Amino acid sequence: MLFYDRLIAETERERIGFVSIPLISEAVRSGASRELYLDFLAQAYHHVKHTFPLLALAAARTKDEAYQDALFEYMEEERGHEKWILNDIAAMGGDADAVRNGVPGIACQVMVGYTYYAIEWISPYAMLGSVHVLEGMSTLLADKAADAIQRSLGASGKEGFSYLRSHGALDIEHVAFFKTLVNGLACPRAQQIVIDASKVFYRLYGDIYRELQMRHAVISHAA
Repeated sequence: MLFYDRLIAETERERIGFVSIPLISEAVRSGASRELYLDFLAQAYHHVKHTFPLLALAAARTKDEAYQDALFEYMEEERGHEKWILNDIAAMGGDADAVRNGVPGIACQVMVGYTYYAIEWISPYAMLGSVHVLEGMSTLLADKAADAIQRSLGASGKEGFSYLRSHGALDIEHVAFFKTLVNGLACPRAQQIVIDASKVFYRLYGDIYRELQMRHAVISHAA
């Protein structure tokens, strides 16, 4: 079994738990209010702005040159994406400057803080757990959520949805790149670090949506 397939198999429970969060399933099915969407974008800004520094930290800490090269490629792709989010916030009538100068929710703070900790004190390979969860879930859900939110808000075109749209399409290529990268990890310890980190990030990333759900009183329509 290729390692990527093992990673998918061993984190299946966590993935199911993530996509079963009522806010996520409801957003994909029925969209969201403008207030909820703006809050989502604000939290996204505050973790996406750390992507480049986190990738750089992992690259600085690893001695695996192949992994380091892959991180450099990710860095080139990810730099500046937080600016797209600020543009979307402004396009949706939100206050981009307030978001830029503001503080994220506790769940976002915890996830970002844990990522720095994991890279520094567990292993640089822990960053792959973050990449797997955040990009994998974007590929699965971003375009569907964008479609539903646009319908619910009566919006059309790309204005206000560049972040979701770009990550839905762009991350398809990233996931293919990720598969090749992790399938090249021959070290059993490195593989286990990626699996363990992915389980943690499903929980921590999910907590951002659970926190949003509490603030916006999302009700599940599941039977």
